[in-house]
Amino acid sequence: MEFKDNLPIYIQIMNLIKSSIASGEIRGGDKLPSVRELSKELKVNPNTIQRSYQELERENIVFTQRGMGTFVTEDQQMIKNLRSNMAKDVVHGFLMNMKKLGFDSNEIMDIVSEWIEKEEIK
Repeated sequence: MEFKDNLPIYIQIMNLIKSSIASGEIRGGDKLPSVRELSKELKVNPNTIQRSYQELERENIVFTQRGMGTFVTEDQQMIKNLRSNMAKDVVHGFLMNMKKLGFDSNEIMDIVSEWIEKEEIK
């Protein structure tokens, strides 16, 4: 994983884990890699991974069982809300970029409709 300079690494790791949960790559109840394993894999300081896990726990997305590790919440509503919020962020970013390019709402709708039609044909 390549980290960007404009966002703290622990937040980028949080976003990576959240994306994996939202996409279903990591499911509710799954165990996350240990801090050491993920630290080694991503080549970051273990304290950075620990901070990511703590923040995810604060958001009730993961929980820690002493001596067992860190697990993804089994609360399906929480996972559904996470997925929905991530989708809203993606759409908001897309719309802001399109408006910066000078497109109005109708033009954006047309472009998106055309794109969806092309994708459905494939």
